[in-house]
Order: sequence, then C-alpha cells, then structure tokens
Amino acid sequence: MSLLAIDRLSLAIHGAPILRDVSFSVDQGQIVGVIGESGSGKSMTACAVMGLLPAGAQTGGRVLFEGRDLLSTSEAEMCALRGAGIGMVFQEPMTALNPVQTIGAQVAETVLIHRAGTRAQAMARAREVLERVGLPADRFPLSRYPHELSGGQRQRVVIAMAIALRPRLLIADEPTTALDVTTQAQILRLLKRLVAEDGMGLMLITHDLGVVADMADEMVIMKDGEVVERGAGQGFFGRMKHPYTRALFEASSHVPRRAAQAEDRALLEVKGVSRDYAPARTSLLAPARRFRAVDGVSFTIRRGESLGLVGESGCGKSTLARAILGLEEVQEGEILLDGAPVFSGHHVNLAVRRRMQVVFQDPYGSFNPRWKVARLVAEPFHLLGARPPDWREQVAEMLENVGLAAADMEKYIHEFSGGQRQRIAIARALILRPELVILDEAVSALDVSIRAQILDLLADLSGRFGLTYLFISHDLSVVRAITDRVLVMRAGRIVERGRTQEVFENPQHDYTKTLIAAAPKLPQVAAE
Repeated sequence: MSLLAIDRLSLAIHGAPILRDVSFSVDQGQIVGVIGESGSGKSMTACAVMGLLPAGAQTGGRVLFEGRDLLSTSEAEMCALRGAGIGMVFQEPMTALNPVQTIGAQVAETVLIHRAGTRAQAMARAREVLERVGLPADRFPLSRYPHELSGGQRQRVVIAMAIALRPRLLIADEPTTALDVTTQAQILRLLKRLVAEDGMGLMLITHDLGVVADMADEMVIMKDGEVVERGAGQGFFGRMKHPYTRALFEASSHVPRRAAQAEDRALLEVKGVSRDYAPARTSLLAPARRFRAVDGVSFTIRRGESLGLVGESGCGKSTLARAILGLEEVQEGEILLDGAPVFSGHHVNLAVRRRMQVVFQDPYGSFNPRWKVARLVAEPFHLLGARPPDWREQVAEMLENVGLAAADMEKYIHEFSGGQRQRIAIARALILRPELVILDEAVSALDVSIRAQILDLLADLSGRFGLTYLFISHDLSVVRAITDRVLVMRAGRIVERGRTQEVFENPQHDYTKTLIAAAPKLPQVAAE
C-alpha cells in the first residue's frame, strides 16, 4: 500500500473546474517531483492533501493517506494529522514564519499543539531538530528572530517546523524558488538526506525541471489541472512524449537571439567604489562598527552590452545596483554615466539619473495596487518634473512595445499574471527611453516558459531601443543565456570577470567553480 495515493482527484471552486482526474502516489522513502507552471494545479493538489481547500470547493475521487481517505476526514482529525503525519514546507519562509516569535518558539509550537511533550521538552526538541537541519546552537540560538536570518536559514527553520514530529509524508511547495544556487543546492541536499534518514515520502512541487532532475524517483507533469505525463525519474528526460513536457524542457535552457552589438565606447564606469554601513550597536557602550558591503569595485559597461553580475545573497550585488542608480551614496570611488558623475557632492545628479532605470524582482511589490496601469507606467515622469501633454499616448505605445494592449492602461495590476506584470515593469522602466537598464533578479520568480518569453522581449528591446543592460541574478542559466560578459561578486568584491562563455566553461576562481557546480542542470537529451 502506498503512503499517499491520489486517485482520480477532481476539484472545482464555486463551479470552476481546477483539477481533473489527478492520479499519482508517493511511497515511503520516495521523492516524487510534481512539475508544472503557475495555474497547473500543483499547489491545489497539495492543499487537497492537507485539507486546506478554500470555501466553495467541491471534490471528487479519493486522497488516501495510509489507507484513510482525507477528503472525508473531519477537520478535527485533519488538525491532528497536520504536522504529525503530514508536514508542509511553503515557498516563502518569511510569510510562513511569525516575525514576532523566536525561531525556537515556532519550532516548539508544533510539539505543544500536538501535546507531544512539556514546554521544556518541546524546546529541547526544537534545539535538536534545528541542529539537524544545519542551524547549530552556537550560531543560531533559539532566541533568534526570523529577520535575523538569511533566506536559506529561514527556509531551514520552516523545514525544522515541518519535521519536528517526524511526519511520514513531507510536502515541499517550491522550497527553493527565491534562493541563490548554493543555498538551493544545500536545501535540496537537506531534503534528500531527511528522506533517506527517516524513510518518509517527499512530494516536491516545482516549476523548474532542473531542480528535480537529479533527485526525484518519480516525475509527475501537470498542466491545466491534469497530469499529462508521468514516469520514473531515472532516464525520464530521454523518454519525454507529451509536447508540454518537451516545451518545459526546451524553455529551461532557452537562449534568446540578440541582434544588438556592443560598441567600443563605455557607457557606465564604476571606479574603485566602496560602500560602508554602520551595524546596530550590541549594547549602549559598545564601540561603533563598520561593515563594508561593497569593497573597491571597478568595471565598465560598453554601450549596447549586456553585463551579468552574479553572486550569493549578501554579496553586495543589490547595494552596488542602488549606488549606480544614485540611491546609495558611496564613501569611496566614482560612478560615471557617459562621462558624467552620478553623484554631485552629496546629491544625486538628476540629469544623469533620468538616463537609468531599474526592473525589480517582484513587480507586484514594486507597484501601487490602487493605481491603474496608466499611472504606474507614467510614474517615472516625475523625474522630469511634470508629465508631458501626450503622456497617455506614450504609455499606450510603450505597452504595445512590450507585448501588451493599449487598453490595458485602464486595468489594475492585480488583473495581470506574473509575466504580464513584469512586462508592465519593463514598460515603466523604458517610458523615459533610458540608456542603461538594471535588471535586479527580474526573472527569478517566473515560470520557465514565461522567463523565456521575457528574455526574448529584453533581447528584442535592446536592439530596438539601443539599451544597455546590467543583469543581476542568482540564476546562472539566465546570465549565461543573455549576457556578453559576467562579473562574479563575493563579500563585496569582484573575484572573477570575463566573457560569459569563457567564465562558465573555464572558471578560474574557486568561488566561481562552486557556484557553477551548485547550479541545477538538465541532462543532455539527443534530438530525435
């Protein structure tokens, strides 16, 4: 008997069909990868298993856990099962954790809720399980708060909460999407080790085939609420039959065509730039400290060039980007755009600043949800002091340039998909016709096919508008696909630089080798 058996599961919410005849199983000690893009039904399948479906849900079929049908199980029985029998790891750890509770209290909460021990025993169990997921007591006491941890460390806390009572089944919903490549590799190794040590089943949900390529025993491909293909993980990519599976595979390694050629003259010059911060004092009488986030960085970007900047979280990439945009004053060095300084004394040079724009990782978070798209895209006009008389015509034209319709001006941002929101973010960045566009993790949260479309769009726009890109990303496959040269940053310094293909094929620095080795890789599949 399988640990989890999903048998012809169907789901509708207020009459709208969501899942249709979904069937697959998870055995003890088995890793099943459930792969598909946003809207494919992956997370709703997990919610059906956990009994977390929204109001208005009507289900059909069976979801059997150790022989018990969860669809007919009472809420009280599901509460006893969640955490003890089935654990879940969510995509965004910061929203899964309580910001005002310590990590020790949050891990211990699972034990206390299930009355599996006294408070002292629960805290002891919290310490034990945090050690197990790689958060030792000397560096991560139980008194730490989530905001004091990195993204990867927070995800380890969420995993600790999920396995505190040694569940037989663990569901991990996009557990590595927002993490850099080395942290992602560490989390995947941790999950694989926990499966091997505890013999539990793991249902690993992801939109990225590369994440599960080396660890899943079984692959389940979902599209539009249905399972379109499934099979054993070993050799799965050589047996792909369904067009959707093949499309996902091709999109994962998509390389856009770039017509633009870099010129010989420099557009951006960064000369010996350093940026320091003053960390909070540990006590009233403690001496003031300085933390150097960017340390003597120098590089040049030529006109029409696409330059990649890679490195782990906390290496200084985003701090450097803010300095280039004039949002962070530097203590040392100089930043020039086409020969003109970004900073004039202690103030940003607005005439230079208008020639640079940025596209952020989370478009929804960077937009005011109360404004219509027309106002959102026109927002950079405030740098000019006033909107031009024909600003609506300019917004409509720019929306069409990024593959949207002029009529989209009258909609709100919540009415668009993730890929469409990113297109709107690109339109906003281009409305002033800048010369340099900084893309800060601009495609890291997108599905692979949407990511391929956005990369194609950026390649096309660079040729049509003569754009120069600084592409900041932890996704090495993206950097390899779209950049001419790459800089590798570690602890505030550039440790390696060169032409993209040369750096990836023959890295010189040990840190670069570590990054490349940690990146998920799809197997080579011979063309038919």
